[in-house]
Amino acid sequence: MDRYQYTHLTGILGIIGNIFLLIIKAIAGFLSNSQALIADAFNSAGDIFSSCMTFVGNKISSKGADEDHNLGHGKAEYIYSLLISISMFLLSVEVIKKAVIHFVNKEYIIYSNWLFVVCIITILTKIVLYVITKKFYNKTNNILILANNKDHRNDIFITTFTLISVILSKMGYFYIDLITGIGISLWIIYTAICLFKESYDVLMDKSMDFETKDKVLSIIHQYPEIHNVNHFNATPVGYRYQISFTIFVDGQLTTFESHDIANRLEREIEKEIPEVYLTVIHVNPVVEK
Repeated sequence: MDRYQYTHLTGILGIIGNIFLLIIKAIAGFLSNSQALIADAFNSAGDIFSSCMTFVGNKISSKGADEDHNLGHGKAEYIYSLLISISMFLLSVEVIKKAVIHFVNKEYIIYSNWLFVVCIITILTKIVLYVITKKFYNKTNNILILANNKDHRNDIFITTFTLISVILSKMGYFYIDLITGIGISLWIIYTAICLFKESYDVLMDKSMDFETKDKVLSIIHQYPEIHNVNHFNATPVGYRYQISFTIFVDGQLTTFESHDIANRLEREIEKEIPEVYLTVIHVNPVVEK
């Protein structure tokens, strides 16, 4: 499968899995008045939205360059991951408000064996989805898959704490459920902020990291014909970068010879560094002493 197909499958699996989990969590949560499980159900609703955004964003970002979008549609991945982070944040704030109201009104959890069963089913389902999306992300480096992978990872921890609160409620520690519901929401908010920042950085054309830039410069410095390099710029194009810089070569070289150096360098950079989408090199002459 290619990058598009991996991301497409991630969206489909996420939608199906999270709809199933939303239904069983919501039923068990509202019947037992478990704020932790209700918070978990809201999280699944957010996960469905995330999976839908993955599906739509992947479809748009996979389009190639055209007259209106000369560098393609790769940034759609980050626009939709930004929407995912915002939805996660808003849902979590709403859950916190409801948990506080239940805590003030002393509306405690009603223990049920179904709560235990639903938590176990959720954890197992999310472990499977986490392993699958982790494998897909390693193959594609797609932030939409990463967003889903983080959702699944968070859900494993979140539902584990929900399970603990359910067990403790049977022992009479009812307030733990309310505290866990708030804690779950705060964790989701933290994850949403991290995802928002990552997407925002790309949309604001944040330059490539120093490690990747050093890889590019190390290739440039392997060319003895190049005396100097400056004006290095890197612009994100989806999950990759368009880079441009100026090299200085012997002014006595012919136009063909100097541009042949630049062409060879472009090809080598794009072959050796997969993070680079396009390389643009400007050639300037220097006078040999």
